[in-house]
Amino acid sequence: MKMKRITGDELEHLFERQLAEWPMVKNGFAALDSVKIKTVKVEDATFKVQFNPARIRSSAAKIDAASLKARRCFLCDENRPVEQQSLAWDDEYKVLVNPYPIFPKHFTVVCSRHTDQRIAGRMAHMMEMAEAFGDYEIFYNGPHCGASAPDHMHFQAGNKGFMPWLSDLSRVGEDILLRKGDAVMGVANIARAAVVIRAMSIESGAEMFHRLMEMLPVPAGDSEPMVNVLCSKSCREWTISVFPRKRHRPSCYDAEGDDNILISPASVDMGGVLAIPLEKDFYKIGVREIEQIFGEVCYSYDEIADIIENENKS
Repeated sequence: MKMKRITGDELEHLFERQLAEWPMVKNGFAALDSVKIKTVKVEDATFKVQFNPARIRSSAAKIDAASLKARRCFLCDENRPVEQQSLAWDDEYKVLVNPYPIFPKHFTVVCSRHTDQRIAGRMAHMMEMAEAFGDYEIFYNGPHCGASAPDHMHFQAGNKGFMPWLSDLSRVGEDILLRKGDAVMGVANIARAAVVIRAMSIESGAEMFHRLMEMLPVPAGDSEPMVNVLCSKSCREWTISVFPRKRHRPSCYDAEGDDNILISPASVDMGGVLAIPLEKDFYKIGVREIEQIFGEVCYSYDEIADIIENENKS
């Protein structure tokens, strides 16, 4: 039986239909026109800071076990708005327009079953989507790395090139630490450290990614390492950027008074777009704040390089 896939054109048609038929989507994307944006340079890195009040829903999401149990899952079919249409990707996923956008076009790819947010065995799916969706990057937030629905497996997709990360990476590059077949793994350090996997095939890219996940530490009580993942395809090559995390939220999230900044970093923040829901924080965030936020939640270049080199020797 032929597997059902979605093309970039089908995504565009879904977006246009939802924009025309669902006022919440129309208003959400129209609001992006008035979003305030400033650019902050941190050494070789570019960050776009976006004052986006609608993102309060994600930034302030309560993801403790009691809170998750008390609310209905907003990604399950029976709990989504009746106006929210979807496209099927096989029997495994459904693609939705995200009504709380950061990107000019923003989609959520939800698992058809209510199952925990966990990327094990799913990198091949992510790479297939990056190829099929064409002009979009696919991204994944770990259950304690910015996912507002850690109880329901999902990816997201946004316009390729909107996040500055790949542009910065193309200028700075990464140090290659491991090669296998047509895949390489390296570490980049551009104001925050990331493992970069480049592959010419889905099989080799997925294998290298899952090998990395076996190397990274798993926090007590979690089922996988803390990571944010970006995936895109250009010409014949996939680029998978993995941001290993050691902390869910920075200290400024719970700080009081002038030290408080409501930011819960996720993949888009790692990609260089800081979606800030409070105007006071938009004006406050600069080089020092960005360095502190990523310094607290991310592993350093040296820490990641040591993990990969030591695991590769064993």
